[in-house]
Amino acid sequence: MKFTAEQIAGILEGEVVGNTNAEVYKLAKIEEGTEGSLTFLANPKYISHIYTTKATITIVNKTFQPEQEINTTLIKVEDAYKSFSKLLEYYNQVKLMKSGIEQPSMISDNVTYGEGLYLGSFCYIGKNVSIGKNAKIYPNSFIGDNVVIGDDCVFFAGVRIYSETIIGNNCTVHSGSIVGSDGFGFAPQEDGTYQKVPQIGNVIIEDNVEIGACTTIDRATLGSTIIRKGVKLDNQIQIAHNVEIGENTVIASQTGVAGSTKIGKNCMIGGQVGIVGHITIGDNVKIQAQSGIGKSLQDGEVVQGSPAFNYADFSKSYVHFRNLPKIVSDLEKIKKNN
Repeated sequence: MKFTAEQIAGILEGEVVGNTNAEVYKLAKIEEGTEGSLTFLANPKYISHIYTTKATITIVNKTFQPEQEINTTLIKVEDAYKSFSKLLEYYNQVKLMKSGIEQPSMISDNVTYGEGLYLGSFCYIGKNVSIGKNAKIYPNSFIGDNVVIGDDCVFFAGVRIYSETIIGNNCTVHSGSIVGSDGFGFAPQEDGTYQKVPQIGNVIIEDNVEIGACTTIDRATLGSTIIRKGVKLDNQIQIAHNVEIGENTVIASQTGVAGSTKIGKNCMIGGQVGIVGHITIGDNVKIQAQSGIGKSLQDGEVVQGSPAFNYADFSKSYVHFRNLPKIVSDLEKIKKNN
């Protein structure tokens, strides 16, 4: 896709200084700009690059005044960084603007879908599925029976949505993720074997949720595993059966949450965190990366470590831990002197 400086300025409500017909078809860092690329200048420490960049168009703040000759066409805006971000969002929307049903694909009985559907090749849609408007389901995806999907959802290639799952509006699920797989439920038997406990619940995902690549969300044993509105999950996260995650909580990659744990709203959970089952984590909690959470946490707590405890206390304790050999040596000297 190609865009002219005039078109870009129209999207950003900016002013063109230079060639209004200059065309770009790719994005680049200002120091790596080449002919046909669009870049931006927001950080003053990169200002020297604007005089050497080979980018065709550069977005700058309205306050920018060149001190020497430049070869790039400028688009002046109120805030170059925000405008570039807005342009990225616009570009992504255009790039994803697909529609139609590709073949081969399989749509089962009693499926309903809204206008603007894109269904990639080799997709399977189960029975009694309801899909809202402008849904984009990329190739090799699976949607099980009785699934409900809202408007403006995007499922990238290879997504698996098991039966009975309910997904709200404006949700994104990235490639390789699985929603609604069986929870890890097995009952020990007298002979040492394990009997599988049927997992007959479902998963409910509310509006404006984004799920990263290769993340797994298990269906409930009974009832629902619930991901509340605005939640953002990174890649390679495990959410077990009957977990509930509160509104606008964000979780980084490789975190695992065991069954029946309730996480509050507006929490921030770092990568590689392990959270045991059947506990409650309050609202506005912050958990540092690689922490192990073995008990419930109150609203607003900030913790680190394994087992995790107060972040400030952890930082102080770590200083002593690093100095432990010296402390032991000093104690030995004191013992000898006594």
